[in-house]
Amino acid sequence: MLVTVETAGQGAASGLVRVGTAVGSAVVRWCGEPGEAEGERHIEWSVDEDLTWGGNTVPAGTAAPGVGEDGERVLLRGRLGLDGAGTAVLEVAGALVLLDLGEPAPPAAADGTWVEVRAAREGVGVWPYRL
Repeated sequence: MLVTVETAGQGAASGLVRVGTAVGSAVVRWCGEPGEAEGERHIEWSVDEDLTWGGNTVPAGTAAPGVGEDGERVLLRGRLGLDGAGTAVLEVAGALVLLDLGEPAPPAAADGTWVEVRAAREGVGVWPYRL
């Protein structure tokens, strides 16, 4: 996903950046070199929390991708893909976010539906990569 990255909090030393996407922005952990935490970057998302149905993951009220904040939590809205092997993929505006499933896991009927995942800010990171 191509995003705009700006240092947040106490600057690069804090490890936090504001990631701006075409579908919203949020402050998250920067997992790359501190000196690269500015400008346009291609990134991959990582979410440390397991996805729990009715806990940090619920059906979305809006059928559109989104990135945002809900207090100290990061909101990712996208289409959920279940693989039946204890993992899931959340497609957010063309980016694929790999997730581990916790208990309770989403029902099979949630496969392909729009969901919102809210995860603790410190557990959401972005990793830069070069094409």
